[in-house]
Amino acid sequence: MNIQRTIPPAAAPIDFKNIFHGLTGIFNGKRHIEKLKEEVIKYFDIKHVFLISSGKAAITLILLALKSLSSKKQVLIPAYTCFSVPSAIVKAGLKVSLCDIGSKAFDFDYKLLQKAINKDTLCVIPNHLFGIPSDIERIKEICKDNDIFIVEDAAQAMGGTYNGKKLGTIGDVGFFSLGRGKNITCGSGGIIITNSDQIANAIAMCYSKLEKPGFLEDIKEFLQVMLMNLFIRPSFYWLPAGLPFLKLGQTTFYKDFPIKRLSGMKAGLLHGWQEKLEEANQIRRKNAEYFEERLRLRLRSRQKLRLRLRLRLSNGNTVSFLRLPLMAESREIRDEIFSLSNKKGLGVSAMYPMPINEIEEIRNQFNGSVFPSAKRISETLLTIPTHHLLSEKDKERISILLQ
Repeated sequence: MNIQRTIPPAAAPIDFKNIFHGLTGIFNGKRHIEKLKEEVIKYFDIKHVFLISSGKAAITLILLALKSLSSKKQVLIPAYTCFSVPSAIVKAGLKVSLCDIGSKAFDFDYKLLQKAINKDTLCVIPNHLFGIPSDIERIKEICKDNDIFIVEDAAQAMGGTYNGKKLGTIGDVGFFSLGRGKNITCGSGGIIITNSDQIANAIAMCYSKLEKPGFLEDIKEFLQVMLMNLFIRPSFYWLPAGLPFLKLGQTTFYKDFPIKRLSGMKAGLLHGWQEKLEEANQIRRKNAEYFEERLRLRLRSRQKLRLRLRLRLSNGNTVSFLRLPLMAESREIRDEIFSLSNKKGLGVSAMYPMPINEIEEIRNQFNGSVFPSAKRISETLLTIPTHHLLSEKDKERISILLQ
């Protein structure tokens, strides 16, 4: 265990005022839930909102609802995405279908997307990975004549926009994650939004059957959030980062997980979330611009290791950059930089360790299919922290590491 200032790869701290409101939510949760729902409807200018216990639970609930509206069984997702997405598809009793991603972004390879769609495709789930928008309008155009739902995975992109529209509001239904390290957090949670009465009614049927967290569960989760909020600080993060059994930074395919309603305690922790979201995303954008300026598009480190930023920032959209993606030229280079960052506590991290088709629990579904772009990204991707706990000295040290 290395006792030093250690930067978490992603962070969204909770202040004292929010902690107070979270505590009151244990005893008066209904008021906080209703207030949060009204705020979400107003902020996103949508008709329907559902507050769920986690991002995974939100995806699952959406898929269960869509499953009730159609006899189709396949859910098409990018071959490189968060493992929670295929976890939710499996839990919903549906089949994972994959399309490779483009060579220059994390979006679908559109030359392949049309071919990947078939008569059994229930929905397509584009992901706004790291806050970078997928081309939702293009996906809508492809799907419009095929009776296919579009589910926006905006788990990492709350507050971002695409062509002037808020991410999560452009498809048929969208969801956000409120988990640790997301744009804003209450420890864990999820939000579903939609303007579709049909989808909302189907979700409501499933939602009505969900349990509410009990008093003891609220107390337990409140204490967990307090510990998280303390140890996410760079002065203390060395402790959880040095405890292997916590498995921080590890990616897991969850075979099962609870699906419950969001608790009033967690709704209370989100008091004033709109202002905090806007402020946090603005800081992330400024930090991303700092690194773009320092690193440019092609770099050489002291070891002559070549790197490149994954995407230009000037793409006409409001990008929150939950993390800033950076590509190494090889897995060996990626691993060396990652190792150096860990030793120095700089928060530069690798992401999902493999494409979806290689996940052990579901790889037999894909009949040996390969997805070259997804594979390459899984082997060479690094991400730079952008959150507001970074000091100017932290940013300088990260830049030096990567130059």
